[in-house]
Parts: sequence; structure tokens; C-alpha cells
Amino acid sequence: MRSRMSPGCQVVHVGSRLDVGTVATLRPRLHEAVESGDGDMIVDCSELEMIDSAGLGVLVGTHRRALRAERRLVLRGVPPRVMRLLAITRLHRVLRVELPMAAVA
Repeated sequence: MRSRMSPGCQVVHVGSRLDVGTVATLRPRLHEAVESGDGDMIVDCSELEMIDSAGLGVLVGTHRRALRAERRLVLRGVPPRVMRLLAITRLHRVLRVELPMAAVA
């Protein structure tokens, strides 16, 4: 996971996996990122290949933590496979997903 600050937002890059094997490491880093920044917290999912229920739980928990900190969690670069999973679980209604520029035009 990489993190960088930009004016008005913070971008956090997750790797290729967000699952039961990685959440123990990623959860505290995501929570620390929420607490240490301000503005939108963008989670770049463009490299994400595998996510399971534990990974979804971390995203929801980080979303709730961001709301308590008066911030927004925004998912960027969500691959189609992951987007389908968010739709099936209806989490696309809870988590803010940034649309690709091609979809906006």
C-alpha cells in the first residue's frame, strides 16, 4: 500500500490483493491514513485483482471511520470484476465509486 497527499485529498494505492491474507496489514494503514489526512481519501483500486469478504469489510469499516472523521472514502479505478462484486453485494450504494473519465464523457 502506498499513500500520497494531494491538495484537498489523499490517495492511497492498494496492491493486487485485498483479502483475508492482507487485511491484517492493510486495515491499520488505511485507518491511519484516515486519521492523518483531510479532505477526500481516494483508494486507488486499479491494481486490485482479488478481493473477498474480509477485504470488503475493511473498505466498509474504513468508510465508516472516514465519515466519523468528516471525510469521504472514494474508490478509484475499480476493475470491472470488483465492480460486479460491489453491485452484487449492493455496496456500490454505500461506497462512493469514482466513474472512469470515459464513462463521464
